[in-house]
Amino acid sequence: MWILATLIAVLVCLLIVRFLKQLWSHKNYPPGPLQFPLIGSIWRILPNFSQDIFIKLAKEYGNIYTIWVGPLLVVVFSGFEAVKESMVKHSEYFEERPVTPFFEAIAKEKGIVLSNGHTWKQQRKFGLVTLRKLGLGKKGIEHKIEEEAHQLAEIFARAKGQPLDPSSPIINSVTNVICSLTFGHRFSLEDEEFIKLRDALQDIVQFTVTFFHFLYDTLPWLMKHLPGPHKKVFASCDFISSFARKEIEKHKAHRSLVEPQDFIDYYLLQIEKSKKDPNSTYNEENLSQCIFDLFAAGTETTANTLLWALVLMANHPDIQEKVQKEIDDVLGSSQSFSFQDWKKLPYTRAVIHEIQRFKYILLFGVPRQCTKDVNIMGFLIPKGAIVFPDFCSVLFEPKHWETPQEFNPNNFLDKEGKFVEKEEFLPFGAGGRACLGEQLAKIELFIFFTNLLRTFTFQPPEGVKKISEDPVVRLVIPSQPFKICAVPRSNES
Repeated sequence: MWILATLIAVLVCLLIVRFLKQLWSHKNYPPGPLQFPLIGSIWRILPNFSQDIFIKLAKEYGNIYTIWVGPLLVVVFSGFEAVKESMVKHSEYFEERPVTPFFEAIAKEKGIVLSNGHTWKQQRKFGLVTLRKLGLGKKGIEHKIEEEAHQLAEIFARAKGQPLDPSSPIINSVTNVICSLTFGHRFSLEDEEFIKLRDALQDIVQFTVTFFHFLYDTLPWLMKHLPGPHKKVFASCDFISSFARKEIEKHKAHRSLVEPQDFIDYYLLQIEKSKKDPNSTYNEENLSQCIFDLFAAGTETTANTLLWALVLMANHPDIQEKVQKEIDDVLGSSQSFSFQDWKKLPYTRAVIHEIQRFKYILLFGVPRQCTKDVNIMGFLIPKGAIVFPDFCSVLFEPKHWETPQEFNPNNFLDKEGKFVEKEEFLPFGAGGRACLGEQLAKIELFIFFTNLLRTFTFQPPEGVKKISEDPVVRLVIPSQPFKICAVPRSNES
């Protein structure tokens, strides 16, 4: 018996010594919750998980802190100074994506969002150049967005001021913008394949940062053989890839290499041009994944921002009235306007920015991986560490915003009512991995929002004092399901 007790004591001592050596080897890392064997410091997050959990941790441990997910080192940058120092000034150290089992399974290190190295550089550069060619900031894409905005207004008008759920119409409209950009055409809202595409995108986004997501990344070898929601997600990924491949084949059969009309046309032309380049990553597998990335990054975020916009306008009728007055005064009875009119509408512009700040749409920035040992603000960030820039903390940092916890367009206006650009406004990220579709999103938000506000006044349904502003906590943060009254404006110019 004493032999067993001795062995147990020795084992415990060895574990304690190993634990102490581990703590000593991490002494130069940023501070954080105590790391335990096996579970790391995840115990500090999971029981009290909420949208502001990372801001709470920053108040306790500072603007750069460490969380251990099992043996995995995660460093969080919180607040504007820490985010700028890491993501902008030292961006070259944080341009890689971590290759986790889940991300590897859905993207296979292809495309733009989840690729790395040479593949990422080529695909991102091509994406940026092509989006510019397709007319971001010019009449090309604006015209298509305006068409979708008019279609959306017609759907709202059919409700004749009665309560309606705006989520499906808005998601359909935003998804069709990406369809027009990528495929060169929109889909009927009754098209079964289009409905499946929209639903598949939602399935994937809603699964990310859930318990089963973390379980898959922890035990991929086991989860591959077990049933669960991850199986539905992979089926949704396969459907989107199949959808993309069908469109690629249609374009190959009828493509216009002389005058490309959409993203697929431009990419197929690039494949032709790069045939003799042994270092080219332009191929149909990467094209298919780029299409997936454009939809995944460009639908849920913009659609949910617009839904939050309706909630906030209904709950703040004084602000809504000021926006409508400015639109009427500046645009008058003009049936068409361009993104350049944004400059003539400082209050409307401030309101859209404040919607993005106050209801920041992501739980946290998409993770990156440190490529080399680097010292940031006195702390060692080791090679291989996964890093999260907490952009939400920047958008709510008290020293940079007049009323961070309140919806207040004055955060973006000076005393004369002129719009003020703020360096701390980072809803699209920062550094080399910032959002590829930032300009597209800005145009969409402006045209959809302005069209809706000039046509309708949004109100809570009768008997409802205020629409809930409580979020649903997941990767892309939507509002609670709600109904709203889109009352046609009797004073429409």
